[in-house]
Amino acid sequence: MTERTFAIIKPDAVAEKNVGNIIGMIEKNGLNIIAIKKLKLTAEQAGEFYGVHKGKPFFPELVDYMTSGPIFVLALEGDNTIKRWRDLMGATNPEQAAEGTIRKLYGKSISYNATHGSDAPETAKVEVAFFFDKSDFVN
Repeated sequence: MTERTFAIIKPDAVAEKNVGNIIGMIEKNGLNIIAIKKLKLTAEQAGEFYGVHKGKPFFPELVDYMTSGPIFVLALEGDNTIKRWRDLMGATNPEQAAEGTIRKLYGKSISYNATHGSDAPETAKVEVAFFFDKSDFVN
């Protein structure tokens, strides 16, 4: 089933110059990048994007982290893309991630874990639309 998902290469991975490695892993695993942007989130954008976590103790730290440097946002497309991207990222905590996954290779901690990915088709649709217009997609 062809589907679309959303991915972020987070500030820690960008600062460590791991973007090329991560994009290479995405492509080698057969996920198609149909849109990509490099940007720096404002506190307002980060707060809105992560609004589901507003009021939680870690929310201010999350906003600070996601605005600490540039990120790459990507729209990925392919068969079973949500699951495949999540499997490629690995567990949220890099210490628990499987060998060869992005978070095992490039994550530093549960908070600084290199990447983000949508967890469901509904979430993917909202997250992709948050960052991309229809004119941004190239197949």
